[in-house]
Amino acid sequence: MWNLWNLIVRHITHISAVVIAISYIQKVLINIMTDESIVIILPLPNKVLSANFTVGGIGGRMMKATATKKYRRLTCRAIENERIESLPWGRVSVTAIFYYESKRRRDEDNAMYSLKAVYDGIVDAGVVGDDTPEYMKRNVPVLTYDPSCPTVVLTLTRIE
Repeated sequence: MWNLWNLIVRHITHISAVVIAISYIQKVLINIMTDESIVIILPLPNKVLSANFTVGGIGGRMMKATATKKYRRLTCRAIENERIESLPWGRVSVTAIFYYESKRRRDEDNAMYSLKAVYDGIVDAGVVGDDTPEYMKRNVPVLTYDPSCPTVVLTLTRIE
């Protein structure tokens, strides 16, 4: 939990953002007390992970494969750093909140597509056995605006 707090404090500069972050942390703490959950904060996915990215040739495929591997590994390590002893879980619900730098219109489908490496990283970390709907419930991502801290906040909640 301290990792979450340190990351938020390090990136937040505006008072309003601090108030929002504190209310979010309170909700997370209440959620952790009632359900078994993991909250991780990741940077926004590389644009090559978007469904709209055109893979032109071998260089584009290599770039996409490298970005996928990096984001997958980052997710796995973030979960492993939480040191959850009750893993593996039978089922998990994944909720993602995207905080973008600009107020430009975004497409939820593209955000969902860019999370494929995250879902694989969750499996790599041993949270669940597979990323199929039988084991993982993928909620529609929430897209919002925060110019001071462009990140993705993932909440993994155990479902029984």
